[in-house]
Amino acid sequence: MNKSCSIMLLSVLTIAGCGQQAQKSIEANKAIKLKPYPKTDNVNVKDDYFGTIVDDPYRWLENDLSDETKQWVTAQNEVTQDYLEQIPFRDAIYSRLESLWNYEKVGAPIKEGDYIYFYKNDGLQNQYVLWRKKGDEGKEEVFLDPNKFSEDGTSSLADISFSKDGSLVAYQISEGGSDWTKVVVLKTEDKSVVGETLIDVKFSGLAWKGNDGIYYSSYDKPKEGSVLSAMTDQHKLYFHKLNTRQTDDELVFGGTDMPRRYISATLTEDERYLIVSAANTTSGNELYIKDLASPNAVFVTVVGDMDKNHDIIDNDGTKLFIYTELDAPNGRVVTADVADPQPKNWQTLIAETEQSLSPTTGGGKIFANYLKDATSQVKQYDRNGTLEREIELPGIGSAGGFSAKVKDEDLYYSFTNYVNPVTIYKYDMASGKSEVYKKSAINFDPSRYESKQVFYTSKDGTKIPMIITYKKDIKLDGTNPTVLYGYGGFNISLTPSFSTGNIILLEQGGIHAVANLRGGGEYGERWHLAGVQMNKQNVFDDFIAAAEYLIDQKYTSSQRLAIAGGSNGGLLVGACMTQRPELFKVVFPAVGVLDMLRYHKFTAGAGWAFDYGTADDSKEMFEYLYKYSPYHALKPNTAYPATMVTTADHDDRVVPAHSFKFAARLQEYHTGSNPVLIRIDTKAGHGAGKSTAMVIAEQVDKWTFMFQNMGIGYKEVK
Repeated sequence: MNKSCSIMLLSVLTIAGCGQQAQKSIEANKAIKLKPYPKTDNVNVKDDYFGTIVDDPYRWLENDLSDETKQWVTAQNEVTQDYLEQIPFRDAIYSRLESLWNYEKVGAPIKEGDYIYFYKNDGLQNQYVLWRKKGDEGKEEVFLDPNKFSEDGTSSLADISFSKDGSLVAYQISEGGSDWTKVVVLKTEDKSVVGETLIDVKFSGLAWKGNDGIYYSSYDKPKEGSVLSAMTDQHKLYFHKLNTRQTDDELVFGGTDMPRRYISATLTEDERYLIVSAANTTSGNELYIKDLASPNAVFVTVVGDMDKNHDIIDNDGTKLFIYTELDAPNGRVVTADVADPQPKNWQTLIAETEQSLSPTTGGGKIFANYLKDATSQVKQYDRNGTLEREIELPGIGSAGGFSAKVKDEDLYYSFTNYVNPVTIYKYDMASGKSEVYKKSAINFDPSRYESKQVFYTSKDGTKIPMIITYKKDIKLDGTNPTVLYGYGGFNISLTPSFSTGNIILLEQGGIHAVANLRGGGEYGERWHLAGVQMNKQNVFDDFIAAAEYLIDQKYTSSQRLAIAGGSNGGLLVGACMTQRPELFKVVFPAVGVLDMLRYHKFTAGAGWAFDYGTADDSKEMFEYLYKYSPYHALKPNTAYPATMVTTADHDDRVVPAHSFKFAARLQEYHTGSNPVLIRIDTKAGHGAGKSTAMVIAEQVDKWTFMFQNMGIGYKEVK
């Protein structure tokens, strides 16, 4: 199994508190003066797609290295900040949100060697600190403090992996939010550095081979253009032997004969087998295995095509336990012998069910984590596939972390939902008993709030689940400020989680709604495929139908409705605001994929083609993308909702050019009084590792912008 130590930053970061009664109301300012939008040069650039000429006048903004682009970014931020600074309740929201965030947060512990490690943040630290202690009663000490990676908190811990005996650790550092990282190796006993720092690592786990060295993945750095935006092509798996030069690292897998692969490696817990997954899109993968006990061993193909998703989750000697979606769209667990591990020899151990499956292992058990209408259901099986029990969870919500080493007798898992902060439980695998290990010490009363799941009908008659969260005494009179959030892509499931930032909305009498759109993974492969390529419009229809449901049922109105989403969710928001601009009052497209004709020409964007298709595929695919691509779907002389596009200058996942070009055209075409702004973080990336200070600042600006443009002001809470 991969011994990478998962960072629980996301789950613990989203815990928040809630205060007492509102005391002072600050009205929205109706006299805010919006500065003129910066002048954006319109350059004559045209492309020919199957005989259709497409204008791209803002392509010069794709050059993130140019002085002109940097000047444009500065000018746009000046306009945005000037607007936000005029809003009278911005400081009050900042004060409230900072107070909510300021409490100790502790992650679930992990056992490595003689130590127990855990992440902790004392309240407002920019990055979580890794602590450790010897045994349950040992003295706590700081092991690794990412806040010391950089003075401004913009460098973060991207990944960490311990050797099997716990004597060595390798960790990745991301600078400014970039996906490019560097790797440092330490002796855990005295924290001394071992060998040289590895550089130019990207999209990589860290897999130890004994104490000899680590497997890692990377690309050759682009020789032309921007390191942050130029296309990357050949992902390669290397082995780095400790105390040798990185330039001498062995190429283990990938290279010129395998273009456009995403390559990742893990080892079985006994470290006998090296497992390699290779994919050229975000869905489906080849699977290979190599017996490291044999010096002359070669890679054996387990699955040689990329039609489905597969993963080797564990082994007992030569017996492999494999998760697969082959002949099982919702997933199943099968076994095979390493001597002949191809699908024809697979034996089903845990059969497919109506629910989507994500299995983990630990203590000699297999934990089947199912999604039932986007909420967790966990069952424990023995190694023969016999069901031992369904684990009794604390309620309806999201449970995660059912993973441990094979000899462990207990494990730790987390549980949360939209009204309950993350609580960590210790679980005894023999008895099936759970006990609270760490409860959040925040001032929040979940009993004052309610989360309700509803099912609404999309345009084509499909039933879509949505969870709506609000104060219990709310009145359904159509006046409640509401945020509708969605994603709808890449087989990713939106499951209930508690959010610090959303408390600002809920305690103002607002509503938070999350729709589980097609394109996601909530109902397995069929749900995902119903929202990809020529089915992508289904996702937008699902989201628009969610908005119409909230309005029809009097939760809110068009004048009090905001929509939000990030990355693929930014595409979702951009497409919906261009298709139905009258339906929403405020929109927040965050780090969005907004130019659907050129997304595949930047960094690793070509790998998203399974979900999107590309404009080069066919005339039909081009026309489909061109119709909904947010950048191209904007229309002149149209009144759009109040919009705050957000991105970051170091985002090398979805390059900021998407947001730059979209904002420039939106400002050109928009009519009416609604502000259409772009907020651009500096020394930040796609989101992971962003400092606490940056997260709070962005949340403050979001709520300030929304409450101002809905005209509702802000009621101070002490």
